[in-house]
Amino acid sequence: MAAKPGRITEEIINAEYQAVYHYILSLCRDEKEAEDITQDTFVKAISAESFRGESSYYSWLCSIGRNIWIDKCRRSGKIQFEAMPEEPPQMPGGSPQLEEVLADGELLRQVHRIIHEMDEPYKEVFTLKVFGDLSFKDISSLFGKTESWARVTYHRARKKIIEMLRKENWL
Repeated sequence: MAAKPGRITEEIINAEYQAVYHYILSLCRDEKEAEDITQDTFVKAISAESFRGESSYYSWLCSIGRNIWIDKCRRSGKIQFEAMPEEPPQMPGGSPQLEEVLADGELLRQVHRIIHEMDEPYKEVFTLKVFGDLSFKDISSLFGKTESWARVTYHRARKKIIEMLRKENWL
């Protein structure tokens, strides 16, 4: 559901700040960096001429934050996804085998390695869905694609991860 076009207000900032912060944190895996990028996101959103209303505020703000993060990564040449989450993430609709993999620390590291080696957009879509806990609707909005595209891309990425784990005898 698209939001009403116009300028971003304090009410919108208060309503969306934490959700955008958690999305950015899922990308960069560093709390301080996520705070900085989230603040930059809202500064850029406030200084924008106006919100066009073609998506939700959340999707629009996440798109701005994602672009800021990508620009930062390009400038620094920094490789992402090196930090591992403390708790294994839940895999929506995942097979029992892949969920078992995510519950094992060493296998989880292998999954992260495989994700890191994957081509875009598979890497990012899988990461946004599993570690960022975004809906297919939000993912499709970030990429300017359809929900079906997001679902297919996610399932292809998931299938590639399982195939690589089997090929390397982790499953």
